[in-house]
Amino acid sequence: MSWLSSSQGVVLTAYHPSGKDQALGGNHGKGGEEATTSRRYGQYTMNQEITKVIERPPFDRSSSQDSLDELSMEDYWTELENIKKSSENRQENQEVVVVKEPDEGELEEEWLKEAGLSNLFGEAAGDPQESMVFLSTLTRTQAAAVQKRVETVSQTLRKKNKQYQVPDVRDIFAQQRGSKEREVDGAESQSVRTDENKYQGKDDQASSLVVGGKELTPLVPEEAPASETDINLEVSFAEQAVNQKESSREKIQRSKGDDALLPSFRLPKDKTGTTKIGDLAPQDMKKVCHLALIELTALYDVLGVELKQLKAVKIKTKDSGLFGVPLTVLLEQDQKKVPGTRIPLIFQKLISRIEEGGLETEGLLRIPGAAVRIKNLCQELEAQFYEGTFNWESVKQHDAASLLKLFIRELPQPLLSAEYLKAFQAVQNLPTRKQQLQALNLLVILLPDANRDTLKALLEFLQRVVDNKEKNKMTVMNVAMVMAPNLFMYHTLGLKSSEQREFVMAAGIANIMHLLIKYQKLLWTIPKFIVNQVRKQNTENHRKDKKAMKKLLKKMAYDREKYEKQDKSANDADVPQGVIRVQAPHLSKVSMAIQLTEELRASDVLARFLSQESGVAQTLKNGEVFLYEIGGNIGERCLDDDTYMKDLYQLNPNAEWVIKSKPS
Repeated sequence: MSWLSSSQGVVLTAYHPSGKDQALGGNHGKGGEEATTSRRYGQYTMNQEITKVIERPPFDRSSSQDSLDELSMEDYWTELENIKKSSENRQENQEVVVVKEPDEGELEEEWLKEAGLSNLFGEAAGDPQESMVFLSTLTRTQAAAVQKRVETVSQTLRKKNKQYQVPDVRDIFAQQRGSKEREVDGAESQSVRTDENKYQGKDDQASSLVVGGKELTPLVPEEAPASETDINLEVSFAEQAVNQKESSREKIQRSKGDDALLPSFRLPKDKTGTTKIGDLAPQDMKKVCHLALIELTALYDVLGVELKQLKAVKIKTKDSGLFGVPLTVLLEQDQKKVPGTRIPLIFQKLISRIEEGGLETEGLLRIPGAAVRIKNLCQELEAQFYEGTFNWESVKQHDAASLLKLFIRELPQPLLSAEYLKAFQAVQNLPTRKQQLQALNLLVILLPDANRDTLKALLEFLQRVVDNKEKNKMTVMNVAMVMAPNLFMYHTLGLKSSEQREFVMAAGIANIMHLLIKYQKLLWTIPKFIVNQVRKQNTENHRKDKKAMKKLLKKMAYDREKYEKQDKSANDADVPQGVIRVQAPHLSKVSMAIQLTEELRASDVLARFLSQESGVAQTLKNGEVFLYEIGGNIGERCLDDDTYMKDLYQLNPNAEWVIKSKPS
């Protein structure tokens, strides 16, 4: 089946063996069976008139699913039928959610706001000083992505004759032209063409920007060597794509449902430490999200794939209960019972109940619970879960699995977010597995915290199911087939999109689900090139702040030389060269001077402190307290055990080093 937009609303069509589509919804002349569809993100219902079992579309290979065959798709179609039956039993309280495609220019305007660049247009336009530092850190492809959106917004606002100031894009961005040619690494500068997403020139070549009358050179990451199975996190993904476009060396690696055939991608060891989502302070994470959106857009631009953010029209949602409640509302009420919880309690309990039955159960996740029983359990859970009176013994393992999937489908907005659901689906259109993973990595970063944490818990659970595949007969592809409809099936509802064959869509989203499960450990990593861009922003902002402070002190008749001496001594803190002082305010040994060596790692520093603990504190282990890099060119960063301290010290010599636990 597929969902089409029409003047009457969303129309359901079913595929027949003849290959022709027959409309099941909307008004299509005499005798046309009318079916209305009311939906909420994550679920759909159909009038009882539609009783025919959905016909499966004829097999048709495409670039997104040439690794799959009809037999391997059986779980997908079965899951769709199970969802239909479940939805028919829960249609009474449905609400309509409309996904709105923004008007001309509105999409780009929203994009610039999301990227932290709203002061380049509208009422805040004028002096773009706030964005100067940010723009100076962009790579060539990132700058081109921003420039393209600024041009569109500027043209749109002029057409609408907005009263507030509309800056000319040439006043914000200007590629250097004329006889003054710049040389980079001995190679001639190549221009970046934003039209038709065509880029020429070398990966390490940047175009210049002019912001507020000043010329800025975008950050140009150095090329780092990478093997076939490495995910290079040191160079912008979009810049890598520019180089790969002309090369046929890296071919997309297809899967035939066998997990072993997917490449074993890995992250090369980084001596300054790998940064995971959750390791950075909120103010730096906000900068990471701005850069991730720009980088994702640049990557899609380079590869000629359309990236459209969508907006769900706000509707009144439930402010209490379990099913059909926004994740943020659920967490607010859950945190009153369990402070600091980041994953809805009902979600955790359903996973726990499934695992209590043993993950070796054959057909786990695939075999549904009885629809009527699931409906009754939902009602009982709504009334008794928070009272603590619900009888979990009455919930069979397959019931719990069905309730878990129902919870995901009934979220008012999808787990993968309304804004980025279509971008997740578009990942299947990227040409290589590596680029698909790079895009998924950026999309995971862009998810709201509640969505990202819940998705992580789900994927970790699904991996545990796959780990028992020898007994439960659920390979990673089987699990992907079953779960994909629950996360992706509604991706075209309410959208004005061209008709697409259900098989193509099914195979594509199943492959994305497969990648999310198999490579989940890679996807929660923040690319080093983005962390380095944040470091550069912080350095420039700190330099500006310091300059302003010195100017203020001078005006106040303070001795400038005295201030600089104090500032220097505060940073040095009487620590000899090659030695760092580590603070541990919550341990018995609150401070220790540690000599830097080539082999000293963060885990070694922690071990020295923990070895001197006694009493209750002696029970502390690595994993309960962490070494943090604080200040200098980063707000705050939790270090992984394999961080080489001397290398990191050279990258951020003004940082302080503190041992503490992670905030909940």
